[in-house]
Amino acid sequence: MKKTVIELFAGVGGFRVGLNNITKIDKNGRAIEKGPWTFVWANQWEPSTKTQHAFDCYNTRFPSAVENSNVDISKVDKKTIPDHSLLTGGFPCQDYSVAHSLKGEKGIEGKKGVLWWDINSILKEKRPPFVLLENVDRLLKSPARQRGQAFGIILRCFADLGYGVQWKVINAADYGHPQKRRRIFIFAFHNTTKYFKTFSDNTDFTQEDVQEAIIFDAFPSDLVYSKQDKTVNISSKNYKTVADISEKFKFDFENAGFMLDYKVITAKLVANYNGKVKTLGQCLDCDNVPEYCYRTNVKKFEYLKGSKKIERVAATGHKYMYSEGPVPFPDKLDTPARTMLTSEGTVNRSSHLILDPVSNKYRILTPVECERLDEFPDNWTNTGMPEKRRYFMMGNALVCGIIKTIGEQISYIIDQED
Repeated sequence: MKKTVIELFAGVGGFRVGLNNITKIDKNGRAIEKGPWTFVWANQWEPSTKTQHAFDCYNTRFPSAVENSNVDISKVDKKTIPDHSLLTGGFPCQDYSVAHSLKGEKGIEGKKGVLWWDINSILKEKRPPFVLLENVDRLLKSPARQRGQAFGIILRCFADLGYGVQWKVINAADYGHPQKRRRIFIFAFHNTTKYFKTFSDNTDFTQEDVQEAIIFDAFPSDLVYSKQDKTVNISSKNYKTVADISEKFKFDFENAGFMLDYKVITAKLVANYNGKVKTLGQCLDCDNVPEYCYRTNVKKFEYLKGSKKIERVAATGHKYMYSEGPVPFPDKLDTPARTMLTSEGTVNRSSHLILDPVSNKYRILTPVECERLDEFPDNWTNTGMPEKRRYFMMGNALVCGIIKTIGEQISYIIDQED
């Protein structure tokens, strides 16, 4: 089986950087790809901006007039997408907090959430053997009023199309990477694959089976035993249609799990890693700090990052106390960085502020340092976009080293398919 890939919601190319172990850019600005994967198509479209900075970056690093699509995915004729053995995507996660109409948010059926259905349409049309998706871990618990509904819909869609699924929440820092970024990774495999058939003789899975799921072998974990297996069946016997899942399904998913033939088992895992850990300090580039990064007045940062209790008034008129715990000030250099957000670099509670070990001055991180925290090559986003957009792109990206490791596992599985 050829190792061909499409990348949906491609952003600046994190899946491709990880899968093909990209660490450098050549003199023409193109990525130097070392891995075995051939990317046959990629789609990146940001509806909220006139200038498509993410796509421009992707197209600069992977120039193509054919394979790179800058069109709203909902308007793409799914039949025109090339055949592929692996579909990848970090599909947008906004609006997952509520499933239907409630305070203007619509969960998986919301404006951003409908993008899942575009993935589903591609799966229906192309039936790729393997799928790798990434999202925020709160997907497992959304929406608040019907916990697990959104993920239940996704699992049912996969099952209806003949896929088995493994998932695991991975915090990159738990496995030696330089950022505390927790994300769910979803690996699906079609029933026509040899990999699927290795499980099909035994669908009475246990918590131990979840712990030993092959695709995540490279992320060793200990099982937190529960008194009984936490399972659910999402077949038509219990839920006639996906619409029934949407209306009736509620389940408390743990941070890892397995689904085959509509049977779901989930278990709680905790990381068990004893290797080297890369820190924020190791990602610094203190000799190349732009002047705008330095901060002479840090009182606002100190206040925002400090613990506080503030009286607020709800829309109903009810008064309540809003509390926040402290955030490190300045950020520690001897541990992995906190999770970067799209607001990185601005004056807010979540932005990193360090005491530069060379200049002994307070400053925010540079765009290159943020790229290093996500394990992109230096200056990856230096493609003509404004500096604030470079911060945004890294706050919106994934940790490429995690994808590299998962990709090695999938590559091995595909090798066994021949």
